[in-house]
Order: sequence, then C-alpha cells, then structure tokens
Amino acid sequence: MMRSALLLVAALLSGADRLAAQEAVEARGITPSIKLEETVYGHMDMEAINGKFKMRATEVTFAPGAYLGVHHHVGPGVRYVLSGELTFTEGGNVTVYHAGDYFFETGNLAHTAENKTDQPLRILFVELLPRDWTGPTVIPPKP
Repeated sequence: MMRSALLLVAALLSGADRLAAQEAVEARGITPSIKLEETVYGHMDMEAINGKFKMRATEVTFAPGAYLGVHHHVGPGVRYVLSGELTFTEGGNVTVYHAGDYFFETGNLAHTAENKTDQPLRILFVELLPRDWTGPTVIPPKP
C-alpha cells in the first residue's frame, strides 16, 4: 500500500516540471542558491523510493519588501528561518516566523511569503523532489 502511494506521488510529480516551464509565480526581490542535492537511497524499507527522489537544500534570500505570490511547491519540505522575519499566509491564516523558527510545508497548499521588514530575510529550504527535477520548486497553484 505504502509503495503504491509513493509510486503514485512520483508519477504525479513527474509532470510538474512541464507546468513550471509554462507558468511563473510572481516573485520580487528573491535570490535562491542551491547548496546541496543528493539522490535518496537508504535501507531496504525505503526500496519504493530509492533512486527516484532527491533531497535539495536551498538558501533563499528575500530582500527587504520581497514578495512571493500564491504558489505551491513540487514536493514537501522543512523551512528554517536563518535570519529576519517571514510573513507566511496560507488558507487565510497569517503566521510570522522569526530567526530560529522552522516549519513544514506539504507542498500542495497554496500560500504566499513576504518580507515586510527593512532587513534581509534568509530561509533554508530542505525539500524532497523527483530525482530528475532541475528547475525552481515554486509552481503556480492548480485551479
């Protein structure tokens, strides 16, 4: 059952690269820098995902006043605020994260991210992605 679910997720995510190439998410004042990418391999109980996914760590800098419009992500991930303050809006709820805070994103829920301060904001994104994914992990929400 778990293997089937993981394979379904992989199949669904494999077409997302084409969507990202066709549409863009509004972004102002944001600079990403990929720090690490490694294909996922592990013990026998991970056989269903071995070699099919990768982990990516990206440090993203939001300039003062930077804004990232409504978007989804290609895969799930943990976010860690390295410095600054993030205003995160999802489902009508606004949360402000500060340096040292971390949170999880499933990837499939539409949200926005903004630096409403006059200081740079730095966030570390650690995400699970399809192995062959090469582009940005921010994609427009599905209608």
